Amino acid sequence: MAKNTNQLRQYIILSKKLGSVFLFICLFSQPTFTFAEFRAGIGVRIVTPDPLLPVSGGVGPSKNVTRKKGDLTVRAMVLEDGNKRVAFVSTDFLGFPAVLGDRVRSQVKSIISPEHILIGATHTHSAPDSYGFPNNTGGTDANLEYLDLVCKKTAEAIKDAFAHLRPASLKVATGNAKGKIAYNYYAPDLYDRRCSVMQAIDHTGKPFITLVNYAIHPEVLGSNQGILSPDLVGPLYDRILSKGGGIGIFMNGAQGGMVTADVRGADGKDIQNWSECRRIGYLLADEALRITNKTSEEQKNPKITCTWKNVTLPVDSPLLLNIMKDSPLQLAKPNEKSITTRVNLVNVGYTQILTIPGEALPNIGFYLKRKMTGKHNLLFGLTNDALGYILTKEDWNSFERYNYITQTSLGESTADIYLEKAIQLINEAKKR
Repeated sequence: MAKNTNQLRQYIILSKKLGSVFLFICLFSQPTFTFAEFRAGIGVRIVTPDPLLPVSGGVGPSKNVTRKKGDLTVRAMVLEDGNKRVAFVSTDFLGFPAVLGDRVRSQVKSIISPEHILIGATHTHSAPDSYGFPNNTGGTDANLEYLDLVCKKTAEAIKDAFAHLRPASLKVATGNAKGKIAYNYYAPDLYDRRCSVMQAIDHTGKPFITLVNYAIHPEVLGSNQGILSPDLVGPLYDRILSKGGGIGIFMNGAQGGMVTADVRGADGKDIQNWSECRRIGYLLADEALRITNKTSEEQKNPKITCTWKNVTLPVDSPLLLNIMKDSPLQLAKPNEKSITTRVNLVNVGYTQILTIPGEALPNIGFYLKRKMTGKHNLLFGLTNDALGYILTKEDWNSFERYNYITQTSLGESTADIYLEKAIQLINEAKKR
């Protein structure tokens, strides 16, 4: 792992040295787009706090840590077809609320339209609080100075990806990820085994970016072990790099209720250590590369379309409403009981991508993929916002097993409102 970490650090150092030069050339020497071919680029920044900060696994106080396993990173993949650009951004946090995402977008709006920047979270439970959850002393454990730094570094990653855009073809594949990776804690077999992989391929035929889209809670370690970590996503990235897949980026899927890492041991007890993080991360990486290696089909000049709708969702949960209003990040407006967020639909060639602003349950994910119209349909969960669990009104508060996810959802109408807007986007795209 040390070799891969050093490779990544060298890449980031080189990117910082060269990025500003390339960015100057792109911004000031080419006021209009002159590239007709498809291009791709990726940028990475390490955001591990120094000194280490407490970590958050959800609502409530953060937990102190004494060590780290792996580095937290923010990663940006930028695609350009000559006329349009879009950015897919992944951050190693429990969630990345829209107020933080908008801070990032404001710093890069001169190179990419804010509505074309999709920012998601890997959902590690071993990173600092990015919501401003209340602690037991009337305040919060969120470090606002650190979160400002994270937003700055995320903007740098996007600029870096833009500065290093280069001609590419696109390979996309979807298949069932095999092996002991995930399961549904509430209903073991009710989860989506499909893993979608998007690779940018250079002129020599080698991938230099590998995006993995899979639904899972990266909570092998959790927040109670005194460890700060990207969890299984860190080893996933290490494995992709070591196996020739280039720089990895992970976008989560519909992993709500409760699609988690399969850490069940033979004795019935959960295995929650770094070795298990590596086992699952390596296995998911190997499966992603196996799936994409099964296809030789490459799109030479895929076209990009990016559409969106703003969605207003009522906040019926007293718990979440109080958290949003009391947060120093001002997640909700003081006198309102609703929150407005953005839902994106992106087409890249014959691949369609839809964002979910929270943790949708698997049945919602299955339904959306059935309604989507791409050859490959990807769901980016916890993207553009992180608004708790999204479950249908039929499931909401209907039985004891779902008590927790009901309490940490906006309300019983969230899914219906979101699905209506999502289907509208899909249907409108059909007419183009």
